[in-house]
Amino acid sequence: MARLRHRQYPAAHRACPLDGRDAGRAGGGVKNGFKIGIVCASSRFAKARADQIDEWMARRHPGREVAVVFHPACFLKHGHFAGDDRARADAFVEFANDPRLDAIWFARGGYGSCRIAESVIPRLDAVARKKRYMGYSDAGSLLAGLYKAGFEHLAHGPMASDSVRRDETADGALSWLTTGRTDWIEPSLALDPRPAVAFNLTIIDQLTGTALEPDLTGHVLMLEEVAEAAYRIDRMMFHLTGQASIRRVAGIRLGRVSEVTPNDPDFGQTPEEIVRYWCLRSGIPFLGTADIGHDAANKVVPFGRR
Repeated sequence: MARLRHRQYPAAHRACPLDGRDAGRAGGGVKNGFKIGIVCASSRFAKARADQIDEWMARRHPGREVAVVFHPACFLKHGHFAGDDRARADAFVEFANDPRLDAIWFARGGYGSCRIAESVIPRLDAVARKKRYMGYSDAGSLLAGLYKAGFEHLAHGPMASDSVRRDETADGALSWLTTGRTDWIEPSLALDPRPAVAFNLTIIDQLTGTALEPDLTGHVLMLEEVAEAAYRIDRMMFHLTGQASIRRVAGIRLGRVSEVTPNDPDFGQTPEEIVRYWCLRSGIPFLGTADIGHDAANKVVPFGRR
């Protein structure tokens, strides 16, 4: 496949151009011209949404001390996906390994990152390991694989498309992407020193037993979900908590479970009651709630120790 060129933007809203300076740093504060690469590893991504993100960045960072660069493959279409598996994989690897970019931000979720994760991780180099990566929902498949591979700068948190939903949400995400610190942190992390991770329930349930499943021994596992019926949440918790690997976590926190689809007859238990039931049955401590979810209040959860 021919090497993809970076997309050009209208002068009013384009991201800072890529230059030849060293990048990929994971420490320190924001430096002038910090560049974040946006990739789409999953479902289709609308050009109109990218334009909205450009406009938001222009308002919040008019001096371009922080800028975003969309990989052109974000706008490909291949059935459900933002380009076929090879195009999405190549785009992720290209931006992750690019020393002119400082961090990687997932454009959106949907479905598809599990189809490319195993193929891209062996192709990532030392530059890629220095970068920060942020996303949630379907991006969790790649984050899980990266965490298993020893990448140290990963976080569940708002995606690029969330920037047009609420300023505070995206500002919190950008703070972590640029400095590794943010006030938009999941609050329980300030009180619990144990390593933590956060995943969509469907994603982590499907990852168990695969080559992408990381070792979560001793971790606080935070879960969230959207648009699932109560019986499906119950079935996923049965499967997840039945795994020997998951029974080694320090405990489970439950984020928001939103847009629960109707169950006929009514299931008779709330999502929290379901999770508590399976935690009790499996011997996994239920640690309470987590401030994460498929919404504009979704907080940042850095993976691992802090």
